[in-house]
Amino acid sequence: MDRGTVGSTQSGRLLVEVREEGSSAVVTPVGELDHHTAELLREPLDECLAKGLSRLVIDCSRLEFCDSTGLNVLLGARLKAEAAGGGVHLAGMLPVVARVFEITGAEAVFAVHDSVTAALADDAGGEG
Repeated sequence: MDRGTVGSTQSGRLLVEVREEGSSAVVTPVGELDHHTAELLREPLDECLAKGLSRLVIDCSRLEFCDSTGLNVLLGARLKAEAAGGGVHLAGMLPVVARVFEITGAEAVFAVHDSVTAALADDAGGEG
């Protein structure tokens, strides 16, 4: 499974793995996304966009916590990705993380999928 991994970065509470899947980048944050770790996610997202990968699939299945700073990183990436003709797709959110998006209304501005497989399959619909 790590064959496609093109990078990763880590602090004590957050590991971020990135791999390319066709025209998409799959970014997997593992652990806690908050004020202290947000930059560890922002940097790889910006790098993907700089490489022309404007379709970002965030695999949230191993994200255990997300605060407002983490949410802002994802919102910022969404704006940049959409400006480049792509978008941010959230996949496999755990209930505790999904609740943050629900409470803030942020779920309405992201494409939300049950799994990474579903998010990648949605590419057939058009962004690209």
